[in-house]
Amino acid sequence: MPADQDAAAPRPQSLMLSFFGIHALGRDVALASAGVIDAFARVQVSEEAVRSTLTRMVNRGLLARHRRGRRMYFGLTERATTVLTDGQDRIWRTGAVNREWDGSWTLVGFSLPEAWRRERHDLRSRLVWGGFAPLQSGLWTAPGEVDVAALVDGLDLEGHLRVFHGRAVAPTDAADLLAAFDVPAIAAGYGAFLDRWGGTAPGTPGTDDLARELLLHTDWLDLVRGDPHLPAEHLPADWPAEAAEQLFRTLAHLYQPGATAIAARILDRIELPPPA
Repeated sequence: MPADQDAAAPRPQSLMLSFFGIHALGRDVALASAGVIDAFARVQVSEEAVRSTLTRMVNRGLLARHRRGRRMYFGLTERATTVLTDGQDRIWRTGAVNREWDGSWTLVGFSLPEAWRRERHDLRSRLVWGGFAPLQSGLWTAPGEVDVAALVDGLDLEGHLRVFHGRAVAPTDAADLLAAFDVPAIAAGYGAFLDRWGGTAPGTPGTDDLARELLLHTDWLDLVRGDPHLPAEHLPADWPAEAAEQLFRTLAHLYQPGATAIAARILDRIELPPPA
């Protein structure tokens, strides 16, 4: 567990998504609330906060309740499965360093009525997750070819978007487009991750591998969610993403056996029928 965990404590919903991603994704199972409460107590999240977060995520369509006798179980919805699968791809397949950029950019232009604040917030959140940054008012850009239709699916805003894919031409160059992104802040995020986890020892008092695994995965996923995967050829030579990713993978493999053993003891699962 990082020494400054309290200063960088992730939100309960971020922890909950990571937890279900680790222990339920791809398994057609639901987890009893009692076990979730036990696991979260190990990262100093109260029972009240756990129950509130579970309820909030049910209301948001991310979790579904399943009652068995007097016990309540929670399983992933199709929406949550999509979100978490994308997160797993970001963590294990895409990688933190983009060395395969083809020189192209995706542009998204949009104009929404002023009163559509929620819709604007939801759209911007999806665009940030997809690696976009605002180039100018109502025009966002991301490196490479992005499947914008899939990114904004479910928002019902397709008629308000204009999407283009192509290359920058003179007098615009890659540096002009990279200026839309806060490169120093992205680098600082990776540097902070290295500082928090670089001195981590397996025997840190007051915690266990289940807690370490949950905090590590949540911290890393929050970090890569904010990384637009900028082309490595246009980033500083000492870009810290590769070192941070190597540290994450090393610690993830270190904690996984102990975390799995603890989870087997404390988590009560029920099998769910596979999706139709």
